[in-house]
Amino acid sequence: MGTDTKGSAPTLVLQGLAIFIIFSTALLIIDKIARISAPNSAHQIETVQAITVAGRATLGSSIAVPGSVLTAHEIAHMRYMREEEKLAHDVYLLLANQWGTPVFAKIAQAEQRHTDAVLGLLIRYGVPDPSAGAGPGQFTDPGLAALYQTLIQKGAVSLMDALMVGGLIEEVDIADLENAVASTTRPDIIRVYENIHRGSRNHLRSFAGALNQIGMAYQPQKLSAAEVDAILSTPMERGPPL
Repeated sequence: MGTDTKGSAPTLVLQGLAIFIIFSTALLIIDKIARISAPNSAHQIETVQAITVAGRATLGSSIAVPGSVLTAHEIAHMRYMREEEKLAHDVYLLLANQWGTPVFAKIAQAEQRHTDAVLGLLIRYGVPDPSAGAGPGQFTDPGLAALYQTLIQKGAVSLMDALMVGGLIEEVDIADLENAVASTTRPDIIRVYENIHRGSRNHLRSFAGALNQIGMAYQPQKLSAAEVDAILSTPMERGPPL
């Protein structure tokens, strides 16, 4: 009887140890399987940090979306708008230095926010930036490169011509933004384009107002007379920042 009692204690200890080892091993295996099957947030969820205040206001911190989800039209419009807003910025900055008129410098700052807002979209969707590494007056799109040269030459003739150049840029921008909005159903992209569209309407009002100050009336150049009149006959618009 005494011999059986002495042998039972080590046996129970060994059995308990074996059960503990089996249970611990099972937990490790379950944890490993869970880690393998769970999404890898470091790779699948990417927080986009916008480069400028414009990008932060437009997109904030959001989940990155693969560029492959966009249509060819969405990508083409996004890349084009990035460069078109840069063109406006570059032309206005040059005209501001030539004429010293505050309206050009002020709107050039707004155009920088516009092009940065589109850059935020490019980053989010993983679309290559056509303006990467480009200096003033440099564009990937040959049409915009040629337009830039035409505009700065015309804007150098007189202050009136420079202000009309500003109006033309904004009219073209408004028309192109409307086409870009029509090409997508994505709320984030539409929001950026519509905010820029509002800014362009305000810029057109500013250039028309500057022309009035020097005794000239603004004349439509791209949009219909009815469209331009509808914009110029209404006050400056306010809305969320880009």
